[in-house]
Amino acid sequence: MSELYIVTGAEGHVGNTVIRRLVQIGKNVRGLVLPGASNGALKGVAVKLYKGNLLIPETLDPLFETDTPEQVKVIHTAGIVSIASRYRQDVFDVNVMGTKNLLNCCRRHGVRRILYTSSVHAIPEKPKGEVIAEPSSLAPKLVEGLYAKTKARATQFVLQSRRIGLEPVAVYPSGILGPGDYGHGHLTQLVRDYLSGRLFACVKGGYDFVDVRDVAEGIVKAVDAAPAGEGYVLSGHYCAVQELLRLLHQISGQREVKTVLPLWFAKGTAPLSEMYYRLRHQPPLYTRYSLFTLGTNACFSHKKATEQFGYKSRPLFETLKDTVKWLRQHD
Repeated sequence: MSELYIVTGAEGHVGNTVIRRLVQIGKNVRGLVLPGASNGALKGVAVKLYKGNLLIPETLDPLFETDTPEQVKVIHTAGIVSIASRYRQDVFDVNVMGTKNLLNCCRRHGVRRILYTSSVHAIPEKPKGEVIAEPSSLAPKLVEGLYAKTKARATQFVLQSRRIGLEPVAVYPSGILGPGDYGHGHLTQLVRDYLSGRLFACVKGGYDFVDVRDVAEGIVKAVDAAPAGEGYVLSGHYCAVQELLRLLHQISGQREVKTVLPLWFAKGTAPLSEMYYRLRHQPPLYTRYSLFTLGTNACFSHKKATEQFGYKSRPLFETLKDTVKWLRQHD
């Protein structure tokens, strides 16, 4: 029996990178994209794209229809990443209800294997200095922020789908960076603003950053090899924001950012930052929630993924260098 891989969020940063990797190793792949929202991320890639909306279940059925018996594996990367402080109904609808609709669709079509791309934000934080690994349980009330709560709830639904006969796996990537971000997410926007000379200061704090290509490789390995019901942290390397910008200075030759704003000032101006980027139709560089995140414990361990299927993360310098190169070629 042949294999068919279905990837939601096909033109997203993770989705298009996963598809490219699957095609590279000779897999048969289908991708789900929103009608009228193509960004050209998969132009020239040997993948068949289907238009559908996770919030309209009947539009998902063609994605699963096939004339020949195939073992179908679903990789769910679609979702809305938000660091906004205000509540957004679309974030809940897509991340939670859309995931439930996809699970029901899998059940209708007899698909058992599904991998969900969650986030380390869904994992309850531990005190500073303690290592954070895969959680034994998830609960939206134990994490901060709308995005984290929706990812925690959606991950719960996915892992609990074993009760209805599915074989779910979850992965928890940290802050994703790297080439191929046609949608210009928050971290890519940070690099863009630095390269364009619009970034004059940074804030204290840091986070764990991981290369999107390493995440994609981890996803491809996990969907084939991981036992049902398991979860895996796919992290990279902790780096302070100031150090990240210093690395970008070394790579690009652009002016070095030396001004570090105190958190009290950044928090006070965060609402203005959100308004400014909303008017520019760009993701905000910092919000109250992102500033909160930069001060949390980001000591994530990918030991489990490394031991079980050989996951590894490349140096952050390489990730940033390739991101700068890609942006200069495509932006």
